[in-house]
Order: sequence, then structure tokens, then C-alpha cells
Amino acid sequence: MIPAFYPLVDTACGLPAEDAAEAILEAGARILQLRHKGVFSRQVFEEATKIASLCRDAGALFAINDRADIAMLLDGALHLGQDDLPPADARRIMPPDRIIGFSTHNADQLRAADREPVDYLAIGPIFGTTSKQNPDPVVGIEGLQALRALTRKPLVAIGGITRKTAPAVFEAGADSVAIIGDLYPEPLTKASLRARAEEWLAICSSRRSRPQ
Repeated sequence: MIPAFYPLVDTACGLPAEDAAEAILEAGARILQLRHKGVFSRQVFEEATKIASLCRDAGALFAINDRADIAMLLDGALHLGQDDLPPADARRIMPPDRIIGFSTHNADQLRAADREPVDYLAIGPIFGTTSKQNPDPVVGIEGLQALRALTRKPLVAIGGITRKTAPAVFEAGADSVAIIGDLYPEPLTKASLRARAEEWLAICSSRRSRPQ
């Protein structure tokens, strides 16, 4: 099962990614995805290596977006988008016990993704989001409720979710919430980020469990 609180660290989050990861892990997160859009340079790989090590030390799952090769090198999980390597091809090079997640944005994509060899599915954006330049249409709470019935795989909701709206997202059927924007307070420091992550962990720990 994917932890209910699924924090993302973007390499452009406003803090050095390693510092951001350290703060979130110190708060108690049990999964962390490093998201990097752009050229995966040697410097970025070194940063990812350090964050993967921090995750191992904290007993947390390290995940990387898009890159199956980097996930393999760092013994991490892999999160794929609709334009990335198809999950079936990624599974050919990743061990059966290595976690793969897959993003979806509508009913057709979710139905198709449910047949893929992945461990969890993401759906979003649930609300309007500024973390993507060209976001897909908003799913909404009612949309999430309807989409929940299309898969029995763990479902990670993403996109514009805040501390205020998270309880309704869980109530609508999400098993986990992936958080970017509302995870990073202003002013942003390691201390303020750790405190915000602790708030999120408290919210997620009190979620209503989905009937199995």
C-alpha cells in the first residue's frame, strides 16, 4: 500500500532538493518522489543519489519520475506519465517487486491503466493546479468518486489538493494524496517545510479508510 501522504520534491521547489527531502523525511514521510523535468545531468543524478540515500536511512520509499534507468540505478520506485515509457516496457527492465506508478487524467486512461503491470495509479488534477504548464481538465471531487469504481488498485489523487480539501479527497475514495504546492509554505525554509509536512502527516493519519 502506498502511504497516504505522498510528498513530491521538485528540483525547482525553491530549496535545494536535498534540503527539502531531508526536512520532509525528518517529519516522518514514508515515501518521497523526486521530480525533475529537463535534462538529467550528472549533477541532478548526484542529487538524486543523495536523496535516495536519505530515503533508505529514513525507511522511506524513494521514487523518481519518468526515468526507469535512474530508478533501477538507485533501487527506487518509478512513476510514469502518459507520455513516458509505457508501463509494460518499464516492467520488462524492472524487477517484479519494484513499485511502478502511472498517472491518469480521465476515465478512458484509468480503464486502460488498470490493465497495466503497475502497483498504483494516480488521477488528477483533482483541483486547479499551477505545478504544470499545461494541466489536464480538472477531475473534481464528484469525478474522483465516479472514477474510484474503475479500479481496485491503490489510487493516488494529485493536483491542487490543500490541507483544507484533503479530507474530502479521501472521503471520495483516494488512498493517498500527492502534494506539491501546499507542501511548500512561504517563507520557505527547512524548518517551515518540516512543520508543514508534519501538518500533512497528521491530516493523512486521520483519514477515513476505504472499505476493501
